[in-house]
Formats: sequence, C-alpha cells, structure tokens
Amino acid sequence: MALFDGLMGNASQVNLAEVQREYAQILAPQEKIERAYKLIRDMFIFTDKRLILVDKQGLTGKKTDYHSIPYKSISHYSVETAGHFDLDAELCIYISSSTLPLKKTFNKSVNIYEVQAVLSQYILK
Repeated sequence: MALFDGLMGNASQVNLAEVQREYAQILAPQEKIERAYKLIRDMFIFTDKRLILVDKQGLTGKKTDYHSIPYKSISHYSVETAGHFDLDAELCIYISSSTLPLKKTFNKSVNIYEVQAVLSQYILK
C-alpha cells in the first residue's frame, strides 16, 4: 500500500533512526530530526531547527537536491483534512519569499493533526 500511496503523491511517516543515519551529513551539530515523511524517493524532514525537503533526481536517484527552510521563513500554513470520499489530507506551507505554497498530500495512515502540531511548535516560537 505504501508504494501505491507514493505513486499517488501521498506521504507516509518513516523510521526516524534510519533517517537520522541517512541524513546525518546534512544536519547541523546538535540538530535533531523530529518527524520525517517519504514520497517514493523524496522526503521532507522536520528538525528542531528547520524543514528539509529532499528531492532525489534522475533515473537512479543519486543526484539529490536538499532544500532547507528555516521555520522563521514560514509565514503561515493550512491543513485540509480527509473526508468521507477524499481519504487524503493536504498540508500547504507558505514561505515568505514565495507566492505559491508548498503542497504535500498525506495518506490516511499519517495523523495530519500531528504534522500541523510539529509545524506550530516551531513556527510559533
């Protein structure tokens, strides 16, 4: 089901210990990963300092783009919960330097309220 969700653009939560090991080289000293979600090969990672978007490119996925967004750059966000017929939830993150939001879709196995609580915790500091 996770592969199907990934093909449909849905994110699912992943093991934090594995993510911490895999992405240790891009973390600042003392930076801790709080949550991580995966879309087939791509990821978005919530740390205690920033949001990191990981975009694996090309056929092999060896080329990788890391986009770091400090929480202070997030001006606001919106959450659309899943309904009876639409089983996916959507998170839109508005970055102060961009007019278009960053949109992510979550499958029903991810608690969208938990994701928005993590965002709130850091952007409201």
